[in-house]
Amino acid sequence: MSIKVYNTLTRSKEDFIPLVPGKVTMYVCGPTTYNYIHLGNARPIVVFDTIRKYFEYKGYQVTYVQNFTDVDDKIINRANEEGVDPLKLSQRYIKEYEKDAAALHVRPADVHPKVSEHIPEIISLVKTLVDQGHAYEIDGDVYFDVDSFSEYGKLSGRSLEDLRSGARVEVDQRKKNPLDFALWKSAKPGEPAWDSPWGKGRPGWHIECSAMSQKYLGDTFDIHGGGYDLVFPHHENELAKAEAATQRPFVRYWLHNGFITVNEEKMSKSLGNFFLVREILSKYPGEVVRFFLLSTHYRSPLDFDLNKLAEHQKALERIKNTLRNLDQVKKQGPGKDASQEAEVKEFLHRLAEFRNQLEAAMDDDFNTALAIGILFDLCREINAAVTALGSSKHFEEAITQAWDLLTVFAQDILGIVQVDDVLGTSAADSDFVNALMELILSVRQDARAKKDWATADLIRSRLQELGVTIEDTPQGPRWRR
Repeated sequence: MSIKVYNTLTRSKEDFIPLVPGKVTMYVCGPTTYNYIHLGNARPIVVFDTIRKYFEYKGYQVTYVQNFTDVDDKIINRANEEGVDPLKLSQRYIKEYEKDAAALHVRPADVHPKVSEHIPEIISLVKTLVDQGHAYEIDGDVYFDVDSFSEYGKLSGRSLEDLRSGARVEVDQRKKNPLDFALWKSAKPGEPAWDSPWGKGRPGWHIECSAMSQKYLGDTFDIHGGGYDLVFPHHENELAKAEAATQRPFVRYWLHNGFITVNEEKMSKSLGNFFLVREILSKYPGEVVRFFLLSTHYRSPLDFDLNKLAEHQKALERIKNTLRNLDQVKKQGPGKDASQEAEVKEFLHRLAEFRNQLEAAMDDDFNTALAIGILFDLCREINAAVTALGSSKHFEEAITQAWDLLTVFAQDILGIVQVDDVLGTSAADSDFVNALMELILSVRQDARAKKDWATADLIRSRLQELGVTIEDTPQGPRWRR
């Protein structure tokens, strides 16, 4: 089954067909680095990291680019407030971003371009647009002429007339059209500036991503991602500049994630209702935050409150306990009962069905919410099989396949568990714990054989206090955390 994606440009779900067979090129707008990232910033970071990993699972070679906007009005304003150099301020928050992203189990992009390191590419693109008549210079400022690009508005689905009447734009009487936007801004005192054909200045926001994405991915690439709030004006303006300059399609598939809301109101710094990821991570593990962000389809709104994180943390324990159960049975080795071969084969068949269901969910526009629901069903199936079939000598292959399926989707793709953290021990420590538990169970079995029920019950009770459950089965006692 092919992967289907919802393309904002066509407003429809389409079969994903990469520009180059077997390869995927992705560009995702990264943060403007003047503060710690908030939960609204984290959603696209986690969503597109998951999409990237699923493409890799399907066998694609993925080139993933995510920028850092380190030259921007917000950075300059914050730097002036703190009395520091804007580029140094930005670099500080890039380092803080890296800490938060790692805590959310987000893998670094193949390239993290910074605006400040791509000024020559930006100037070259601006010059091309000026030479072609798509941009004009006034007093050291350069503006894109939206009327020169006949398809302006096609990404957001609005006409120029609608945009003129409805969009909030800077008032500048010098511009040919109020919607014309800055490609290059003339230098102002105290701001970072670079030499250009139009005098000292710095880039406008919208030109930055166009220049950096085309440098690393070419004039046309497969996927451009970001939050829905970027459709207009940022992505609309990116598209207009890139296609005006090259006369080629810029992006084949535009993917946008929905807003995060608080009490059904959009989370934003301007409203003061945003939650910093750093603050949330002081209360909950990164995997719980990631689980929450993926628990709703990426295009749908996601309403936040801290109580929901507590619920997700509790739910996540079900997957972790299944991994612990599987790990325990793996370490016990194959059983001796040969009477359950048919049941084991049926379980293997069910595992294959679960894999198909998980892939179908992710193939359908990366429906992580559905995939997570299927994972919980898979855990129930695995736990039941461990109880019923753990003594079968045919069960070893099934354990391996169940482990592989659960860890590939829960850890490698969705990133909502980390097996090493779940098991909580190194290989050497794990062997020691298993040997120690075997000794304890042996002592308890001796007590039961001597009808010393008090000692046997005391061992069970004390282990229960430590989070260890003992199950007495016809094949002997089992333990699990």
